[in-house]
Amino acid sequence: MMTLENRLIRYADLKPCTNAFIDTRSPGSDKKENFTLIGPGVAENPDQHVHISIPHGFNIGGARQPAGCLNSQHSHLTEEVFVVHSGTWAFISGVNADDGKIVLTEGDIISIPMDIFRGFENVGDDIGYLHAVLGGDDPGRVLWAPQVFDLADQYGLILMEDGSLVDTTLGQSVPAGKKLMPVTSAEQIAQHRVVDSEAMESIVQRTDTFNWTSNNALAQFDGVEEVALVGPENTAEDLPAGKLNWSHKFVVRGLKMQPAAVVPAHIRDEEEVIFIQKGQVEISVDGESVVLGKGDTFTTPIGATRSFAQTGEQECILYITRRNDKPQAPKFV
Repeated sequence: MMTLENRLIRYADLKPCTNAFIDTRSPGSDKKENFTLIGPGVAENPDQHVHISIPHGFNIGGARQPAGCLNSQHSHLTEEVFVVHSGTWAFISGVNADDGKIVLTEGDIISIPMDIFRGFENVGDDIGYLHAVLGGDDPGRVLWAPQVFDLADQYGLILMEDGSLVDTTLGQSVPAGKKLMPVTSAEQIAQHRVVDSEAMESIVQRTDTFNWTSNNALAQFDGVEEVALVGPENTAEDLPAGKLNWSHKFVVRGLKMQPAAVVPAHIRDEEEVIFIQKGQVEISVDGESVVLGKGDTFTTPIGATRSFAQTGEQECILYITRRNDKPQAPKFV
């Protein structure tokens, strides 16, 4: 029998890495915590803890930062989707962090294409957490803005061409035969778009604009609603395109459940990752059950029979990531 604990990541049990990237000693960025929940992620520190290494076709990560903490300007080789779980966050575009800026609050979602330099800062008054999705089993390396290399050098960190970090403050030196990561070139920068604050709204879906439906495959049951957030129209799931409708090779859905609502037993042809944005839900899989609360993450195997029961007293909202642009419909059993 499958053990659900092997597929469950409690928010309280998250294991952070505080020196996962080249900017972790830069002033303003030295208090951030990075998490790799599912998949290898993009951390540059081999000591980064990976909670679940099972390939999903996408990676799930997290970032937790205190007020005023900044993640430096960078870009990725795949789309990067963030759900604001807690706090107030500014997302800043441009290699020099001066192209555009947009502020998101709890529940909002942003999908940043690969050809945009971005950074993000906790501009709230308390610790904030971002739930993140990166495409592909191997999302590749981070491309940092040139100034990040200069700051890293001042604080004893050297980024190697293979994506690993050398920490000279610990007495480490560049291994023989290894090459330094070249500083990001003008040609690489030119491959990125200039996106101002107004244009950044096109890559954001705010909670007050979610187009919840109560008459599709999952939302046919009392007290259940679903919304497409990331991905194109999918007739199999009877869902329209989300606002963030370009190809990601994964989709993100929102599922809202009122107290005592139930989604009965069904099977999926793709693994799905369930993140609890708010509330409480009991998930049963092949005869085992587990109760998830706010901030918890759970991944269900392909072909497993699963059901959801809302066991809390308040509304529950789940964010669900599934592989492929057009997942198959659930098969109720």
